[in-house]
Amino acid sequence: MARLGLGVMEENEEENVHSLARKLSDVSCDSQGPLVSSYNDRIRPLLDAVDELRRLKVMQEGIQLPTIVVVGDQSSGKSSVLESLAGISLPRGQGICTRVPLIMRLQNLPHHLLQPELHLEFHGKTIPTDEAHVSEAINLATDEIAGDGKGISQTPLTLVVKKNGVPDLTMVDLPGITRVPVHGQPQDIYEQISNIIMEYIKPEESIILNVLSATVDFPTCESIRMSQQVDKTGQRTLAVVTKADKAPEGLFEKVTSDDVNIGLGYVCVRNRIGEESYNEARMEEARLFEAHPLLARIDKSMVGIPVLAQRLVHVQAMIISKCLPDIVKKINDKLNANLSELNRMPRHISSVAEAMTAYVQVIGLSKESLKKILMRGEFDEYPDDEEMHCTARLAELLDNYSKQLRKSTVVDGTEGNFLMEEIKVLEETKGIWLPNFVPRSAFLAVLQKKVNKISDTPVELIAKVWNYIEKVVTEVLMHHCENYPQLHSSTRRAAQSLVAKMKDKSTERMLEMVEMEKLTDYTCDRDYMTLWSKLMENNNAFTEIMNDYSEPTTLGIEGFGEIEVGHVRAFSKDIRDQAFDMKMRITAYWEIVLKRLVDSMALHLLLSVRNLVGKDMEVEMVVEVMSPDHGGGIERMLEESPSVAKKRERLQKSVKLLKDSQNVIAVIMDKIVINAD
Repeated sequence: MARLGLGVMEENEEENVHSLARKLSDVSCDSQGPLVSSYNDRIRPLLDAVDELRRLKVMQEGIQLPTIVVVGDQSSGKSSVLESLAGISLPRGQGICTRVPLIMRLQNLPHHLLQPELHLEFHGKTIPTDEAHVSEAINLATDEIAGDGKGISQTPLTLVVKKNGVPDLTMVDLPGITRVPVHGQPQDIYEQISNIIMEYIKPEESIILNVLSATVDFPTCESIRMSQQVDKTGQRTLAVVTKADKAPEGLFEKVTSDDVNIGLGYVCVRNRIGEESYNEARMEEARLFEAHPLLARIDKSMVGIPVLAQRLVHVQAMIISKCLPDIVKKINDKLNANLSELNRMPRHISSVAEAMTAYVQVIGLSKESLKKILMRGEFDEYPDDEEMHCTARLAELLDNYSKQLRKSTVVDGTEGNFLMEEIKVLEETKGIWLPNFVPRSAFLAVLQKKVNKISDTPVELIAKVWNYIEKVVTEVLMHHCENYPQLHSSTRRAAQSLVAKMKDKSTERMLEMVEMEKLTDYTCDRDYMTLWSKLMENNNAFTEIMNDYSEPTTLGIEGFGEIEVGHVRAFSKDIRDQAFDMKMRITAYWEIVLKRLVDSMALHLLLSVRNLVGKDMEVEMVVEVMSPDHGGGIERMLEESPSVAKKRERLQKSVKLLKDSQNVIAVIMDKIVINAD
């Protein structure tokens, strides 16, 4: 059979897992054997696989395993139940006996003549023991893990019991819940125990075996309260009621009314007393539930350690059948993701030549990204970050610039203002020449005043555009050299230095454009004559208003709206006509000036961005990194940063663990197929 690959499993392998899971869910329990389930050769290996995955600590990768978790309040009889299931003695005493999570792996040995095999696993070592000394061995191991005081630890201890007559089960026994610390226990003992319990019972893959004492009211049990927090419907909670012989009164009503939502049902048991052997204890238990007038009312499917063993085996089969395919898929998915992330990391650099090659690659990738977002308008690398959709953002800045230019030079058509600026300039520029000529100096004086009014706007746009481009360039560069933190500061400096130079050039260029517009009045754009001619069509209406005092004193001109012109009658005809003509010429020519300022800005920015991405950025970055003033950035690439080294080590460990996990499942699948053949 082919091993599980590094990618998603092949269809036939996936079907094998689902098929085995279906068979496992159909397993029945043998009611004849006292504690032994009828697991066949296909099923026992799957439980071994889950146990091996737990030993490998695959849960550290966020992959939860199907687990029967044993919880109960202190002195609820939890240890007695586990002793009866395993047929061995566990530590007893005052206070908390279980101070670490105890993973109990029970495995039935089919032949009664075989000697039991017991051993402990913790801290990467295996300690053999036997039935006579297992309790002492657990205590010694617990002291080594949690200290020899009365504190607790989250580090688990595994007890493996291979013995004829025990059920094939794996359970995790957790410390008993206590609210009041005794001498030697930490003051926050309750919080520590609660945290451990919640960590184990919260996953949906966990089955909660809640051990309750018949001597208490179930709703008051702290273990019930905790299990209800994570399993409100009780669908993954099974309750075992101990000490039935101590408090038989009302027990039938407790387990049949189910006031605390135990979805998987109740099993009532009798604890072993004194020096009773386990066989004697089972016989006494059967006699108790058969003959006691109150306990005999409880259905036989709800009483006895054998029934509990069978129920647990069945529940375990169900949870493994439900989770196994998903576990295999999660292992594969997690492994693929970690391998991809590991492959994306830079290989460890060992020479200056390799460092230079890597740095050139960073520059190349950065240039390609910037070409896409700054020049071609492609933003597939940043689909959800609108700030990185650069062509759209730059177009918005340019549109706002155009609107701001027009807004700052809106024609003032309020009462008493129309033509007054032109008349004043004409009065101040008149000379000894023919009176019907408009002095060019007058036109330039008005033009220069308008240009001065908007002269700061282009410079403000330049600052906004290059601040934005600096942010974008820095973001892209930092992204592509994120695995080389040694280069971050020099790369950021290079971006800032380059953009500052480009910004200065652009500012100088725009100031030059403004000065050129103030210098002279020139255009070859035919739109100037077209618009001037159209505006001059209003001259006759203006003249009529000036000459006929019976006419209204308002005039409608496109681009000006309805304007008041009555105040202009106070001036001579020659000055009025010259002022009107100059006003229309200025208006027509100003449209050309505004378009020129916007178009020149757009073309300049496009050229500047192309130069930045095409050549200037690469030169600036190489100079900055190679500069001896900054510690030799290329040489620093030879020193892998602690964060990158730590990440690489973490991913390598994770990949090894997940590959081992894949191999565990593959080996188990091979065994099952061989047994089937």
